[in-house]
Amino acid sequence: MDDLLIKDALLADGSVLDVAVRHGKIAGLGRQEGPARRTVRLDGRWRLSAGWIDGHVHCNPASPIYHDEPDLVGVAGGVTTVVDAGSVGADDVATFRELAGGCRTDVRALLNISRIGLATQHELANLDDVDVALAGAAIRAHRDFIVGIKARLSGSVVGANGIAPLARAKEIQRRFGPLPLMVHIGNTPPSLDEIAEWLEPGDIVTHCFNGKPNRILDAAGALRASVRAAIERGVLLDVGHGSASFSFRVAREAMALGVYPDTISSDIYCRNRVSGPVFGLAAVMSKFLSLGMPLDRVLDCVTRRPAETLRLSGKGRLEVGADADLTIFDIETAPRPLSDSDGDTLTCVRNLVPLAAVAGGVLLPTEQGKACHVFNL
Repeated sequence: MDDLLIKDALLADGSVLDVAVRHGKIAGLGRQEGPARRTVRLDGRWRLSAGWIDGHVHCNPASPIYHDEPDLVGVAGGVTTVVDAGSVGADDVATFRELAGGCRTDVRALLNISRIGLATQHELANLDDVDVALAGAAIRAHRDFIVGIKARLSGSVVGANGIAPLARAKEIQRRFGPLPLMVHIGNTPPSLDEIAEWLEPGDIVTHCFNGKPNRILDAAGALRASVRAAIERGVLLDVGHGSASFSFRVAREAMALGVYPDTISSDIYCRNRVSGPVFGLAAVMSKFLSLGMPLDRVLDCVTRRPAETLRLSGKGRLEVGADADLTIFDIETAPRPLSDSDGDTLTCVRNLVPLAAVAGGVLLPTEQGKACHVFNL
């Protein structure tokens, strides 16, 4: 007997199928008629995708600066997997893992190359805190929890150290990988041109559409040559919206040049979740829908692509044998004004509304979903 049977789910391509779930895995796709302990009927109206993955969040509840609860940035918003992007370094990763272990949301981490993590906003100003051997020991001890490493390379973080922390990050990556390296770009120094020269296939530039001078577009609106070369050799672009790192104008101009994000992430934490401009991954996805990205591409950026980029085995695909991580959602057409990090507003006319997360086979309706008759709560 199946644990959960989802009937007549509407996919992004307009097709309708059933999904059978058993023992935390997808057990069947297509027309499914077997008995189930619980059946949810979506009537060909309510939408379903592989479980959404937010590959850049800050959800360590013990963090002194950027903190939140994993389930508030995860399953409460239809997100089944979150990846904390550098809140903790080697000193605190074990404690964070223990805190995250009791959550419904699947939590992973990008290890901050600084041992102190985000204990301060200038964690790379002292190179003694970038301890290669200590980072390696943490990676070995938490190999199934740490899915990459994170380096915040902006002037306020690195102080007088310039590009030197990135050299340490690459040493960690080469000695203890394979692991992707996510690099935060912000204000100089170092410049994005300097950073780009170091990046290799599978590395990730986050905050890719920020509106600061140190952005992927030059003053004339063209893609920087250094960024183009990095993309051509396999470097990936991540949105990482956040409170200060996403510009509608830059995103619109970049996509007009054919430069699209590989992954869409929120850079969410308690303040920008409650007060905006982030609110949740669904709101960030809605912005890209309104900027002209097709729904299937937006969904790919929060399912298959982050699963591949961060090597999240079993995630991001609607396939028999994959983890039973699913997102049930609706698209509302009522106009909703949403802001970027620079205070510009876009009226979004197609807004994704998460109704439920299925996390490891367990159905978890969101607050919007609880008001929806389809779950018979």
